[in-house]
Amino acid sequence: MQQTENLIIVTEAAANEIKKIAQEQGIENPILRVRVVPGGCSGFQYAMGFDEEVSENDKVVEVDGVKVVVDEFSAPYIKGATIDYVTDFMGGGFTIKNPNASGSCGCGSSFSC
Repeated sequence: MQQTENLIIVTEAAANEIKKIAQEQGIENPILRVRVVPGGCSGFQYAMGFDEEVSENDKVVEVDGVKVVVDEFSAPYIKGATIDYVTDFMGGGFTIKNPNASGSCGCGSSFSC
């Protein structure tokens, strides 16, 4: 496990929503795992979910009591990205703004580097 500054930015709104979801699911110390996985029409897509442990090679960022972990494979693809939670008239959801993405698909669910 490596504490990593500037790997990923988590906004206050995203951290609050992560804590809210964790509380609803009965998770006391939330660890949010963010991964980049092959797939989608542009080559890669994001996967996020709660995990129970941090692996030895994970990169860790802690924001407002929330640990965000990124595996060794995903770290170069996601370095410098911002996770936010936005709400609009259609509802709310997490967004990832990734400076490493050179393009994305029309539906916005996948990206390329």
